[in-house]
Amino acid sequence: VVNISTTQNLNPSQQVPMPQLPPGSPFEEFFDEFFKNKNDGDPKRQRKVSSLGSGFVIDSSGIVITNNHVIAEADEIIVNFADGTKLKAELIGRDEKVDLAVLRVKPKTPLKAVNFGDSDKTRVGEWVMAIGNPFGLGGSVTVGVVSARNRNIESSLYDDFIQTDAAINRGNSRGPLFNMQGAAIGINTAIFSQTGGSIGIGFAIPANTVLPLIKQLRETGEIQRGWIGVSIQPVDDQIAESLGLPAARGALIAAVNDNGPAMKGGMLAGDVVIRFNGQEVREMRNLPRIVAGSEIGKTVDVVVIRKGKEVTLKLEVAKLAEPDKKPNRQ
Repeated sequence: VVNISTTQNLNPSQQVPMPQLPPGSPFEEFFDEFFKNKNDGDPKRQRKVSSLGSGFVIDSSGIVITNNHVIAEADEIIVNFADGTKLKAELIGRDEKVDLAVLRVKPKTPLKAVNFGDSDKTRVGEWVMAIGNPFGLGGSVTVGVVSARNRNIESSLYDDFIQTDAAINRGNSRGPLFNMQGAAIGINTAIFSQTGGSIGIGFAIPANTVLPLIKQLRETGEIQRGWIGVSIQPVDDQIAESLGLPAARGALIAAVNDNGPAMKGGMLAGDVVIRFNGQEVREMRNLPRIVAGSEIGKTVDVVVIRKGKEVTLKLEVAKLAEPDKKPNRQ
């Protein structure tokens, strides 16, 4: 587990502007002098802003992962190791939607790397350990249990967090969440708190979510997500009853895009998707994550309920061409 420090160079145009004061204000002269002294000088001079975060090594050759927001807008990234070693890092790629960044450093000797575990096998109640490196002070360790799985905190379309009561704070956010076998089952990412400190509700991105993304970023430097061209909405009890479903489940197709993969595969508005490429769609929010993670160009089986009967369709997954701005489109 490492500490990551970043530096951002701000141009004079990005410096703090003088606040607007009412004419004749007794503070006008004071603020005018203060901001004039603060912003005066060489117009080419840049002001440096630094920040700190955590990350961890996943490949002994020098691959480090952290959250995207740690290195966002950074002009320089330095990885600080527990033995005092400092290495300049290169950004391989980032995924803003899942808040993931992959870095590369060039060590003189192989590094000690963290091994990932199968997060799908994680059970509620299992003991876990969160480790971070706060402010370059050294390791920070907290322990707790898995409180819940598949949590949606509405941070993106692809939320599927592990919830834990192991204290995740400024010290160990962005570090690994270990199971008792010593394997990382997640990346500590967010907390629910009104004070900024841990109140026992922390969230980690599951290992099985980030591993395919890391692979893509290392190979291509970018993320390619699947797309089938539909608008979806939840299936509540009222909709389930009207469609003749025994229970509220799946994702209701509200609209089908013209000439998209779904239309070409025979999908219709009113269909309820209950299985996609062999994976169960229990509720609406499952479908965007499953589609996004599907192999582009692959023809997959999609099971829908249409007029009370199960129908299997075949769709060819296309590439999502641009960021999805609406949470109900896939």
